[in-house]
Amino acid sequence: MDGENMELVGVTHVLDAITFWAQNVNDDQAIKNISNALANKCPTAQRLLGTPNPQKIYGAVFSEDSCWYRCKVLQQTDNFHVSYIDYGNTEFVSRSALVELPGDLQAPCLAKKYKFWGFNVSTDQDSAHLQQGKAFLQNLIYGKKVRIQKKSVCFNGTILVQAFQGNLDIGEEVLKMKFAKFTLPGSNRESPVSVRALQESHCLWPQRVLDWAGLQEDGDMPGSTVCMPKLRPAFPDQSPLSMKEKSKATAQHAANLVKKKMDQEMVEENQRLKAERETQRREDQLRDSLSELQKLKEDTANYVKEAERWKVERNTLKNQSEQLEKHLQDAKQEVQAMRGQLKKKEKQVDKLLDSAVAEQFCRLAERVDSLRGLRERNPGNTDSDSLTEFINVVMNNSISAPVAMEKLESAWRDYSLAQEKLKACQTKEQLGDLIDNRNKVRGVLAATVESFLQEAKCLPVRQRMDKLEEVSSSLTAVFGPASMEGDVGEQAFEQYYQWRTQRSRLTSSVRDGTDKALKALCTWSENVGKFFCLSAKTVVGVNDIVDGVNELLKQAEINVTKELDSPLSVGEHNNHETKAVSNAFHKVMQHIQSEQGLLSDIMEKYLLNTKFKGEMLQWQKASPTPDSLFSVKKRIRSLRAQLRWKQVEEASLEEAEDIDLTEILKKKEEIAETRNILFQEIGQERKEYMKLSALTEGCCPELPLLYPEADIHSHMSSGGLVVKSLDRDMFDAEPMKELSGRRPLVCTEFQGQRVILKGYTVNEEAEARVLERTTQFHRTRTQLESQTDTGILPLLALFFGKSDPLAYVMVPYFPNGSLWAVQAAKPLTATESVKVMRGVARGLQALHSAGVTHASLNPNNVFVLHRHQGMVGDYDFIKTPVQRAMDSGMVAGSISLVAPELRQTQGTPPTPACDMYSYGCLLFWLHAPGFNGDLDSGRRLALDISGVKLEAKLQALLSKLLLCVGRLTAAETLADDYFLSDQ
Repeated sequence: MDGENMELVGVTHVLDAITFWAQNVNDDQAIKNISNALANKCPTAQRLLGTPNPQKIYGAVFSEDSCWYRCKVLQQTDNFHVSYIDYGNTEFVSRSALVELPGDLQAPCLAKKYKFWGFNVSTDQDSAHLQQGKAFLQNLIYGKKVRIQKKSVCFNGTILVQAFQGNLDIGEEVLKMKFAKFTLPGSNRESPVSVRALQESHCLWPQRVLDWAGLQEDGDMPGSTVCMPKLRPAFPDQSPLSMKEKSKATAQHAANLVKKKMDQEMVEENQRLKAERETQRREDQLRDSLSELQKLKEDTANYVKEAERWKVERNTLKNQSEQLEKHLQDAKQEVQAMRGQLKKKEKQVDKLLDSAVAEQFCRLAERVDSLRGLRERNPGNTDSDSLTEFINVVMNNSISAPVAMEKLESAWRDYSLAQEKLKACQTKEQLGDLIDNRNKVRGVLAATVESFLQEAKCLPVRQRMDKLEEVSSSLTAVFGPASMEGDVGEQAFEQYYQWRTQRSRLTSSVRDGTDKALKALCTWSENVGKFFCLSAKTVVGVNDIVDGVNELLKQAEINVTKELDSPLSVGEHNNHETKAVSNAFHKVMQHIQSEQGLLSDIMEKYLLNTKFKGEMLQWQKASPTPDSLFSVKKRIRSLRAQLRWKQVEEASLEEAEDIDLTEILKKKEEIAETRNILFQEIGQERKEYMKLSALTEGCCPELPLLYPEADIHSHMSSGGLVVKSLDRDMFDAEPMKELSGRRPLVCTEFQGQRVILKGYTVNEEAEARVLERTTQFHRTRTQLESQTDTGILPLLALFFGKSDPLAYVMVPYFPNGSLWAVQAAKPLTATESVKVMRGVARGLQALHSAGVTHASLNPNNVFVLHRHQGMVGDYDFIKTPVQRAMDSGMVAGSISLVAPELRQTQGTPPTPACDMYSYGCLLFWLHAPGFNGDLDSGRRLALDISGVKLEAKLQALLSKLLLCVGRLTAAETLADDYFLSDQ
């Protein structure tokens, strides 16, 4: 074992007896930094609002230690099912325990999922033996550091490894306790050979280390394990060549006669089908026209009824408005009358209090106290003061567009035009001039980009954006949301400053009058104190005390009352003043939005041009070439030749009179090693094609024309699905007789994943159809790769046989994963059915959005993963949608999955609505597998008559799907209450 390939990890969570989560010990500092950042930011972070994004990372409080950790939301019911991405464990938390995390904490997870290579456990998650195995492994490695050696990576991202603790092979310990089973690579059968026995032979299969005393000084590790693959059966086609050639000439002559007769019959049949198609097309056009006319008549009648209803409602609202206006006028008159009465009473009271100085002092004191509180609450820092401050911030510190920005846009337009001309070029003769022109334009663009980047780097764009966001939030909190429709005019700020100046003068005038009157009263009070002080001499006389006191009190009360009742003091504004403040607010918000758009544009262009600059520097001295691809292809050809020769040698050994099992096993090991290396090179070839495709789509569209031998266009046109280097003879495949009723299916392993090869018999015309249909199905799924659950079975590869007229489609192998097999083994519960059928609806929605009608939705073509994820399987790529829709397999129990319109008229092309009928039948079959009635009644489904009791929301959904016309679409189905109530 190569010691340099070992990694040291710390175990953070154990899933079962062979699966665990762990962190690389080199990430200790990163984990510490993230923990400190979470502890500082999460307590004050914004709580989660609305529906969580399954792709986004949140912060959550772990129930056992009340500390903050990063997590992703797996599922939302009453609480949230979250997965702690840096440790691997999960739990349910409430909404109050989840917070939003900033961008610097949206980093990839620090924990990875590992599984012992070559081991498997029972799929029964509730068995006591499985729980004992999990507890055993947890006691053995949880919280400890172990050494691992990577073997492979599964399709779902799980890393297959061998794990060691000191000289202890952890997998061997689990195997000794019988908590897991060891499976030979490339086989479906469990190996009866013990691990110790496997160590005694030598092979080139991946190895497991059982005894390890630590790394040696040179990095090697002693000890290895071998696995004995099963012997290949002798096939009939391996008979001697001399025996095959005897009947070749006779069979060839008979085949030629049969072929001529079949060709003649095919021509006659095509002419007949063409005439029938034309007749059917005309009938369909007439039927569609009649249906459209009837629909227009119904719509017109509905519009007339709606107009009459609106007319009646308008008259009713008009009458109500007149009555309310009358009531309002009456109320105003009553208020005015009450004000008049109050003023009369106030005058009467004033006359009575003029001679009562004590009462005057008491009333004045109360009003002065109110005025003091008003001034303390409003010392002058009003909303208008904040608005003035923010206007100055926005207008005085704005950032203008860089000078080079306009030149940059012009240079980019020229560069894009040069690239488009290169893409449209079809001949090499024109390519040289176009490349020279592109390079010249790119040089100008590079100089402009450099000038722009230097200028943009000096601008405080991020600080300015943060400040504008702060100002915008403050203004919105004070004045509410701003409307960006229409322009308030350039004079908005001038009018606002005029109003503010005038308001400030009026406020100062009112306050100065009040202060002057109260100061005069204070002077009188001081004279009173001096006069009544017998121990001090004073010049204050009696007249100074008595004369004018009533006038002083009256004047002070008038001024205090005037300030208290002033609209300026209580913050009231007339329409003109309100409009001035509102216009200024909207104007400053428009400036903020305009500048934010400019700053965002600058940042976006800065990032784009920084990336372009890096690419330009990479390819400035030398243009990209497919030399790496050619090297890989050369190695693939060599490895294929080696593999074929080794297979011939193996066949010779097996057919020899004296069979040498040791040599045969050795040859099989060599074949397995060569095959693995070949598959790795094919994977590298796909990576090289992806790089060249990205360059072709980006900066070098001339690559396909410069290097036609690389065949880049073929890879791009199929979305990377076609792999021309693959061939059926490369695989060590096992025929799947139980599933090969219609076409040959074989199960094999490709790049560490169990897969199925579906064979299609094709000629030149059928080959083009298979390529077109598989590419369309593949692109539909790859366009949704960003989503967690696309609802569509992935296609892994497509290749055409080099020695037989067959096309092979490679898909993942899910043992007993079809909906039919799952229902036969252990039927889905109601909750599981909702989750599975939601995934199927998502898959249909994606296909229908891409213009694809599946037409083959049946229990054998719907796959279930882990009893909660549903996927739509691939269909027969040889058959047309009409042929797929009328296939004999379109049944679920006794329920026909073929839409009524297809059964009534043979040859009618299926539509997405036909898929939704099949979907509704499948949904009904899951809840009523023993139903024997007829669902095609031509009316809404009356399930209560059939004797089947269903939940109300499910019955409502089925009544909208199992119709002859007007069925729900896939998107409308996902929005139905039946699915929304489960989220």
